Amino acid sequence: MTELKTAFEISLKRSAAEVEALLRIVLSDAALSDEITRPANLMAAMRHGALNGGKRLRPFLVRESAALLGGTPEAALRVGVALECLHCYSLIHDDLPAMDNDDLRRGLPTVHKAFDEATAILAGDSLLTYAFDIIAAPETEISDRQKTELVLALARAAGAGGMAGGQALDLAAEKSPPDEKGIETLQAMKTGALLRFACEAGAIVAGSDIEDRKRLRLFGQKIGLAFQLADDVLDLTSDAKTMGKATGKDAARGKGTLVALHGLDWAEKKLDELTAEAVDLLAPYGEKALILQETARFIASREN
Repeated sequence: MTELKTAFEISLKRSAAEVEALLRIVLSDAALSDEITRPANLMAAMRHGALNGGKRLRPFLVRESAALLGGTPEAALRVGVALECLHCYSLIHDDLPAMDNDDLRRGLPTVHKAFDEATAILAGDSLLTYAFDIIAAPETEISDRQKTELVLALARAAGAGGMAGGQALDLAAEKSPPDEKGIETLQAMKTGALLRFACEAGAIVAGSDIEDRKRLRLFGQKIGLAFQLADDVLDLTSDAKTMGKATGKDAARGKGTLVALHGLDWAEKKLDELTAEAVDLLAPYGEKALILQETARFIASREN
C-alpha cells in the first residue's frame, strides 16, 4: 500500500507539472488565429488565477480515467487543461466580494485583490470561454463527435444545473439553511459536478462504451461527495495556513453542512464508506485501476 501511495503521489505531481506547463503555453500573450489581440493586463490576471499551484486534481482524473480505458494521453491532457481553466474561472468568481468575499486563494491574494473586481470578472469569463475553445481546437486530436460530447457534458456540469446553480444555492443557504437533502443537492452541483465530469471525460476521450462511461461517471459522483465532505471537515478542523485560504467560513455564515448536522465521527465513517464504494466500482479493471483507486483514498484523507 505504501508503494501504491508513493506511485500515486509521483503521478499526481508529474501530472500537475505537465498541466502547469501547458497552461503557461495556452495562456501566453500571443493571440491565436481569429483573435485580434490579448490585452496584457487581462492575460496577467488569468495567469494569476490559473498558475498559482494546486494539485490539478481534476485534470489528473481526466488523464487517469482516459489511461484506464486506453485514451490518447495528449488529448486527455488538453481536455484536462480545459477543465482546469473552467475550474479556475469558478474560483476567481467565487472569491469575489459579491460571492464568498475571500482575500486568499492557495496562499496568494485572490485575483480581485491582486488586480481589481472588474478585471477578475473578465478573467473568469475568459477562462470559462477558453475551456470550450481548447476542447474544440484542432490541436485536441479526437473526433468531432467526441468533442461535441465533451462540450455538452462540460456545459451541463458547469452551468445552471451544475456548478453555477450550486453556487446560487450556496448563496441562498446563507439566508435560509437547507435541510439534509438540500445540502446534498447543493454539494453535488457546486463541487461534485466537475469531479464527475472529469472522470466521465476520460471515458469520452477513450471512446469507451456506455457502460464504462456510466461506471466512471458514478465513480466521479462518489469521489465528488467525498471531496466536499472532506472539505467541510477541514473547514472546521484546519487553519488558513494549511489550507491556503480562509477556514471556518461556513459556520460563521450559518451555512448548513453534513458535518454540522451529523458531527465529525459520522463524517469520518461516511468518508470511509464513500471511499470503499468508489474503490469497488473500479475493481473490474484490475491493476489498471490502482492509481484511480488510490486517488479516491487521497481525496477522502487529504489535509488541504
